[in-house]
Amino acid sequence: MSRTDERNYKEIIKGDYMKSRKSGFTLVELLTVLVIVALMMGVLLPALNMVRNTAKEAKQKVQFATIEQAIMAFRGDYGDYPPSDTTGAAGFYYGGAQQLAEALMGWDLMGFHPNSAWRSNGCSDAAGINRIYPLPPMDLNIQWVRDNLDERKGPYLDRATANAFRLGNIPGNKDGLFDRADVLAAVLNPDTYVLCDSFGAKKLTFISGTVPNQKIEVVTAGTPILYYKANSSKKNWFGTGVYSERIYNYNDNSDMLPLINKVDLTKRLLVNNTPDSAYPAGDWGPFYRYLTDPKVNIPGDWPVNADSYVLISAGADGLYGTADDITNF
Repeated sequence: MSRTDERNYKEIIKGDYMKSRKSGFTLVELLTVLVIVALMMGVLLPALNMVRNTAKEAKQKVQFATIEQAIMAFRGDYGDYPPSDTTGAAGFYYGGAQQLAEALMGWDLMGFHPNSAWRSNGCSDAAGINRIYPLPPMDLNIQWVRDNLDERKGPYLDRATANAFRLGNIPGNKDGLFDRADVLAAVLNPDTYVLCDSFGAKKLTFISGTVPNQKIEVVTAGTPILYYKANSSKKNWFGTGVYSERIYNYNDNSDMLPLINKVDLTKRLLVNNTPDSAYPAGDWGPFYRYLTDPKVNIPGDWPVNADSYVLISAGADGLYGTADDITNF
């Protein structure tokens, strides 16, 4: 190789080497890029979560609007809002959330029967002898069953979108919100239904049919929507220790709360600068403070929706009494 060729060869090799160095990243440059990406993610993720939560809250408000329309349709047919006062014998208590589901969907999700006694067993008596709703599975070959269905109204909500779920699961078929033993321990009938919010806190597996034609479907279910009917005949909010004498009764859903969490509304701000001592002691004190209408300033305060009802969704965290709750007031 001549000197000229050798010099040209070295220049070519040197040029290629410099190009290769210029096209790569140094460790410092790589770390700088990673830091920038991490900072951008830290800024964007909270914004994305906020947008996602806002969308869920908007969806929940739409669900409440749909439920309110259904309640008004029920009231138009029967002259009053659905009750919410707890009924039933021990082990089969039937509170506001369950009664709301029966009114709008029926005890068995097949429509509301006008002779309902608002019992968790679907009967007119505590012993469960005189049935108002036939036990599932219903046999349509029986004339009484067909007549029973003809007497019903509703469902007032579309079954496909009502978010109605059984409280307790069935052994071998996981289609309940909570473990059956836990529901029984909370003195509730696990075979009753509730309407759930739209936040999708848990996944449920529905199994139907038999092998090899068995169908398995996984759906998301939210937390039960609490329902309290106002007793407009009462004019008392805090003056007595008897909850049934107040416009709203804390006990209307108190038996269901142990399945999720106790009502902890202590994070709510006080309204009208009223001290805690003005409210009843215990968990129900924050509950009544929560339902107090800050716009009404009279001695003893006054509740929201004092002539109608209250709906409470636990929100995205699935816990009642936290800042992300959704209500109809």
